[in-house]
Amino acid sequence: MAFEEFASLVSGICSHASFAADRPLIWTIIANPHAGGFAIKSRWKKHHAQLSESALRAIKNPLNDKSCPSRTALENGGSSGLVLTRGKGHARNVTDALIKEAMSDRQSGGAKPFYLVITAGGNGTSLEVLTALFHAPKKARDNFAVLRLPMGTGNDGADEWELDRAMNLLIKPAKLSRQGAVRLTTASGKGPFMAFNVLSLGLDAFVTNMTNRMKKKMPGDSYKLWLNIAILFYGCLYKVDFMNVRALDANGKELRSLREKLLLVAMGESGRRSYGSRKAILPDERNVCAVKQMSLFRKITLKGLLATGTHISEPEVILMNAAALEITSARPVLAQMDGETVLLEKSDFPVRFEITEPAIQILKAVI
Repeated sequence: MAFEEFASLVSGICSHASFAADRPLIWTIIANPHAGGFAIKSRWKKHHAQLSESALRAIKNPLNDKSCPSRTALENGGSSGLVLTRGKGHARNVTDALIKEAMSDRQSGGAKPFYLVITAGGNGTSLEVLTALFHAPKKARDNFAVLRLPMGTGNDGADEWELDRAMNLLIKPAKLSRQGAVRLTTASGKGPFMAFNVLSLGLDAFVTNMTNRMKKKMPGDSYKLWLNIAILFYGCLYKVDFMNVRALDANGKELRSLREKLLLVAMGESGRRSYGSRKAILPDERNVCAVKQMSLFRKITLKGLLATGTHISEPEVILMNAAALEITSARPVLAQMDGETVLLEKSDFPVRFEITEPAIQILKAVI
């Protein structure tokens, strides 16, 4: 089975990881069995080859004989530490159990274990894991790190685009870096919702919603198809009306205000981020992008520019930096958080997008 082979290769790499070599490394692999990296044969063939090569490189590192899968993983999966998700919310439940395991660890001596959570799925899987860790006590978070493998369809939230480069974060020297999120709160109390890559509302959230609905019937990357459909019909389903947007700095001081008919508003935890399978919505250091309503001809033109990140100089595009956004809309509009969607009703406005404190530890290559 692909999953057993995947888990065996990844666990072998973990046992020879250069990361946290001076501590017992306790790993858990949380995988979505329906993710494109497993379900699409051509992708799995490529991933298997990359993992096999990575495993050969890993065994050149010393063996960390104190490393092992977590108790939570062993209770919920196999001996290699793999847990296959069974549906929405399962990845978060497993992570909650891991946090309890780490908090209850009462080692009498020696180095305290370090917990590594490896996600092998799309943005939804990593979103659940990261959300659980974000809400964990800081004492627990300090002994956790997450490695997000590009095993989904889009993989915009993964730590690397290619699987072999992601595994290098375990094989080669790496450092810990803390990442925050973008939090969405509403006037009605709905939420809050978290995004660790890009939080947005408008046309792109509609595309994400339709892509999610059709995943089982149309496996693979159907984002492009729905984007083309949305370009033509989005305005018929969701009237594009005026939005009021206030951009604020970290101290709450207003940086800029807008009143425009907006197709979308997107905010990242930082700049240089993509969504929708490498659509570079935030192509430079600025972390906010708003796109004004425009003619059909201009939408078709801009669609191609958004795909390559060359939309930054177009007159309908507004790019800026902000620590928070306050947004008012008189009409319902969809929002998306790392590929998950929610409908914001009129009663939910005004809404607030805000960057949180850095909380989640991730691996970064030592350059």
